[in-house]
Amino acid sequence: MSEVPTVAEPTAITRESLKSGVLQRMIAVGDPTAEVLSFEALAESRRATLAAEQAAGGDVWVFAYGSLIWNPAFHFVERRTGLIHGWHRRFCLWTALGRGTPDRPGLVLGLDRGGTCRGVVFRIAAAAVEEELDLIWRREMVTASYTPRWVTAATPEGPVRAIAFTINRTQPRYAGRLSEEETARVLARACGQLGSCQEYFRSTHDHLLALGIRDHGLEALRRRIAALGL
Repeated sequence: MSEVPTVAEPTAITRESLKSGVLQRMIAVGDPTAEVLSFEALAESRRATLAAEQAAGGDVWVFAYGSLIWNPAFHFVERRTGLIHGWHRRFCLWTALGRGTPDRPGLVLGLDRGGTCRGVVFRIAAAAVEEELDLIWRREMVTASYTPRWVTAATPEGPVRAIAFTINRTQPRYAGRLSEEETARVLARACGQLGSCQEYFRSTHDHLLALGIRDHGLEALRRRIAALGL
């Protein structure tokens, strides 16, 4: 019998729910100790990120490595596969609400230091940058668990500069380098208001495979999870 708890109606991440501030409310109510960034703070973070590359007024690329690949919830005009250096995909962020509970926290992906990562880059048209980046910031930067930064992504059509959300190691929810076995056990069992860790993991892995992207770390985790029989 599965030990994975169920959520009657998981909250869906959509354009409408992001605009309504659903994640901000969820965390503010579920964890009063969390420092939820104001929408004004999010706007300042966006402006500072764009200014760092003098990208204001032009198209903007965003690098996706997890759920943004299979549920971007923002409008884009082009999508490519891309490879970045200096960062790798890892389940390194604890979540006690979205994909877990305070008693059984889950894990979600971040870009941690070192190695390489294959993912997807999305191009947002200049005219839509303000609205679409607002949605992305509301999703990724609720509690500053990530640090937005510019990376160079190698694509089949040439390199592009893109915004990537890397893990903020100073955050208390940073999980560090958990063992493969511990990570698999968490992913196999945790579930929260956004759904289960297994669903999050499988959607990410399946979509990467559909794009022709192999991630040996995720493949090993999938075998571990299957061996648990949950």
